[in-house]
Amino acid sequence: MRKRILLLSFFYPPDLSAGSFRAKALVDALCERGAGEIDIDVLTTQPNRYHAHASEALAVEEQGCVRIRRVQLPVHKSGFIDQAKAFAAFALQANRIAGEGHYDVVVATSSRLMTAVLGGLIARRQRARLYLDIRDIFVENLGELFPSAIGRSLALFFGELERWSIRRADKVNLVAAGFLGYFQPKYPQQHFSLYSNGVDDDFADLPLISSTDRSLARPLRILYAGNIGDGQGLHLIIPALAQRLGPRVHFCIVGAGGRLQALRDAVAESGVGSVELVAPVTRDRLLAIYQQADVLFLHLNDFKAFRRVLPSKLFEYAATGKPILAGVAGYASDFVKAEITNASVFAPCDIEGAVDALARLSLEQVPRPVFVERFARKRIMRSMADDVLELVREAI
Repeated sequence: MRKRILLLSFFYPPDLSAGSFRAKALVDALCERGAGEIDIDVLTTQPNRYHAHASEALAVEEQGCVRIRRVQLPVHKSGFIDQAKAFAAFALQANRIAGEGHYDVVVATSSRLMTAVLGGLIARRQRARLYLDIRDIFVENLGELFPSAIGRSLALFFGELERWSIRRADKVNLVAAGFLGYFQPKYPQQHFSLYSNGVDDDFADLPLISSTDRSLARPLRILYAGNIGDGQGLHLIIPALAQRLGPRVHFCIVGAGGRLQALRDAVAESGVGSVELVAPVTRDRLLAIYQQADVLFLHLNDFKAFRRVLPSKLFEYAATGKPILAGVAGYASDFVKAEITNASVFAPCDIEGAVDALARLSLEQVPRPVFVERFARKRIMRSMADDVLELVREAI
């Protein structure tokens, strides 16, 4: 008899986010590795990651052994309250839909914790096994994202939810080894696997461009592509760095998020004309934009909690062979130095450090085949799928 898996992910293609691409890759790997054994229900939302790029998708879609059900959310923005309301709408509908069937295993891939909590509640009601894929340390971030009194109160509340969900889980995967320093001391009885983000085939096949193709007469093109929020802190680094580097550099920022307006305001206040802001684009269009870039830029805000994280964007960047300028600290800094050639690191929000780091880069596009092979998304997700399938096969 075929076993049934419920996979919960707030984002899923055609939504544009690291979480959606990861969830889809896991579903594909589960179908491949568990062929003939399983059926998968994916519970997710209608595309909502970037409102400027939102597109309606089928509410119910069937693809082989997979049935995808997308719930409609109320219109929301990137603020904490709006996001809480949006998740509450998702949770209510997902809980109702999940109650219509029976599942042997519930898989929840979660960045801001609450998808993990929802997965725990559904698994308990269904008497199902629970597999959590943790992609962020939400509780630790709260203290730095909010004023002290509010942050402490929120951390206490969500800390209890975190404890309940982690202890309830049969297996927990952490997306970065840097997370172990937070989770292992708090939950010594739990075993943690480490299936990281990885490189998708689209980016591994990006054609190389010779450095001689770059005209020395035009400005150096530095590209950032991704979310624009407090976590990235672009409004704290890009305008000042553009001022410092002057007309010899052109910044292209592709994306959206809760701090986009702050970035716009900071750019306008600085008076620089070398920063271009572009709305989110499809992956095909993004590949073309990558081709035009000379240097790929990454930045995390100067938060203590971010010293544990490893941005998924690094895998995408590294696969292109382009030079990488990364304002990161802690685990991400160590990872870049150890794993990615022709990548230069500076301390978050350090303008002069960024200038020096840029000067250390070779402006050539050079393949990184060892990195691409080691962190191929398909290979990582096959191993993770096997880990999930162990729970499926143990289920009564």
